[in-house]
Amino acid sequence: MGRLRKFRRLPRRERVLLLQALLLLGAVRLGIKVLPLQRIMRLTQRPMPHGARRIPPTSVGWAVTVASRYVPGAACLTQALAAQVLLNRAGIPTALRIGVAKEGEDLAAHAWLESDGAVIFGDAQPGYFTPLPHLPVRRS
Repeated sequence: MGRLRKFRRLPRRERVLLLQALLLLGAVRLGIKVLPLQRIMRLTQRPMPHGARRIPPTSVGWAVTVASRYVPGAACLTQALAAQVLLNRAGIPTALRIGVAKEGEDLAAHAWLESDGAVIFGDAQPGYFTPLPHLPVRRS
């Protein structure tokens, strides 16, 4: 079955979420290339107005993961920041976490989202990545 046909068979709500994820991933990917990380984090962590529609974190994770296949270079940081926007819109507060691990002579890094201390987006591989301290977001 073609991708377009599969997309058209999805419920409307999932199609909209998938399109939002695709657009956000593209915008975040571009933003990472041209803006300082502090500015991007300030934009993605904006609180959303009250009355936001509840979307399950698993639906957001699905949409961002699927859409990331169509955005070149949409690695874990790009995905986590896009998911953060969607989750904030759904009224789910999140914290961006970045961790590092030593792999031989190299360092590996990974980004994920937590809410109330639990990982809700991105496979943090417990015990593998050492989380860096939270990055403060300067409000201007």
